[in-house]
Order: sequence, then structure tokens, then C-alpha cells
Amino acid sequence: MGKSMVTYVLSDSIGETAEEVAEAVMSQFDSNNFEMRRFPYITDKAQIEEILEEAKQEKSIILFTIVVEELRNFLMEKSKEYNIKAVDIMEPILNAIEKSFHIKPKREPGLIRKLDENYFQKVAAVEFAVKYDDGKDARGIKRADIVLIGVSRTSKTPLSMYLAHKNMKVANIPLLPEVKAPKELYEIDPKKIIGLTANPIKLNEIRQERLKALGLSNTASYASMDRILREIEYADELMEDLGCKTIDVSNKAVEETAGLILEILRENNN
Repeated sequence: MGKSMVTYVLSDSIGETAEEVAEAVMSQFDSNNFEMRRFPYITDKAQIEEILEEAKQEKSIILFTIVVEELRNFLMEKSKEYNIKAVDIMEPILNAIEKSFHIKPKREPGLIRKLDENYFQKVAAVEFAVKYDDGKDARGIKRADIVLIGVSRTSKTPLSMYLAHKNMKVANIPLLPEVKAPKELYEIDPKKIIGLTANPIKLNEIRQERLKALGLSNTASYASMDRILREIEYADELMEDLGCKTIDVSNKAVEETAGLILEILRENNN
């Protein structure tokens, strides 16, 4: 068995991109004689020089994702000096985008990690919305960025999920005349509470359709106008008592209502 062919993977971040590319490329060769060595978080020339000193002793190639130009250029120059083939994985794509769209790359290492952090924050917000949906656990009220309150079919759940994708932790509480509102609603800043209301005729239509979808009679009290008016009266009194902002969702798409909620929050924070 011959000497191993060593692929050095260098990155100014974690190095996963370069490693995945290296693995994909090596899988195209009928050889088990490859070895890979990954060196993440390259931040200075001394690190590069040390790695190249090692690499020149072996049958090697360098794949790298280093976006800081000074370090990238140093690596390319030293690789030529040591007669080691170095392949910049990102530069051809950066150049193509820059020339095609006339925009400059940031050349900041680790930006994809920041995107991943944003993704995980979004996942956490979605999990929060599910956990504290429909008043399942009143403890979520104090932990939430936003608390949505309203009678049934005022889009509380879809709004919670939409706002969760904006990294907002949302709890929602259904309002029923027979059920006392959670005391936690009175223990938080009313600026965090958004009351959702709707035209009773529109609610009547939506509830009747909901009952049909469930295979139930649309004459049930849930969809009766008397019941809806009583619920709305109770909800309006509670919202006034709490001193929270309210939004009529009757003819609004979820995206439009969410936009209004975010605007209210921005105004509150100014």
C-alpha cells in the first residue's frame, strides 16, 4: 500500500463546508488511500505556515475556505512556494456573484454559523408557540415576547406560528366568559399583550364552516350569534381592563395582522 494522499482542510470558521466538499470529491476516486486533516479557525499567518511545513513533507493537497483576503493571499503564495496545490473553494463563486450582480462580499468568517444560530432561535420560538398554544400552560405568559388573547377563531394559533418564524416567542390565550382569565395576564406589561377581535358576522361564518369541517351541526351554540356576541362583549371588557392594544382581524390576512403586531411592538420599544 502506497503513501497516503493527505487532504488538508483549512478554514477561518468551523471548516464543515470545505470538509464536505473534500469528502464529496474523494468519493469520486476509487481509492481508500485518502486521509483528511481539518484545521478550523485559522486566524493568523503563523498557523498557515505551520500547517504548510507539515504538508510539504507529504503527498498532499490543500482545500480551504478562508475569506479574509490577507490570509487567503498568504496561503496561496506560500503554497506555490512549497509546491503544494491549494484550492480555494469559495473564491470562484464569490467572484462570479460579485461580477454578475455588482455587489461586494462581506468577507467575514463564520457568517453561516450566525445563520444557523438564527435558525435554532426560530426553532425554539416555534416550539414555544406549540407548547403555549391555546392556553395550555399559563406559565408561558410571563416568558413570552407577545401574548395574544381573543375569542375562538380570531387566528391566534396561525399568528403565533407566523410570528414564531420571525423569532418571536408567542403564547396565546383563548377567552371564554365561563373561564376566568389567567392571573398572569395582569402581572405582565400590557404592551406585550395584543387583543384580537373580529366582526360577529364574520366570526359566525367562520365558526359555521369550522363545525361543517368537523362533521358537526352548524346550529351548535358555538356558532350561534347570541353566543358570539356574549364572547365578544366579555373579551372587549377584559381587553379594556388590561389596557392592551387590540386588532380587528375580520378582513385581514395573517401576514397583515402579524405586520401590525410587529409595528405595535416597535412603537412600544421606541
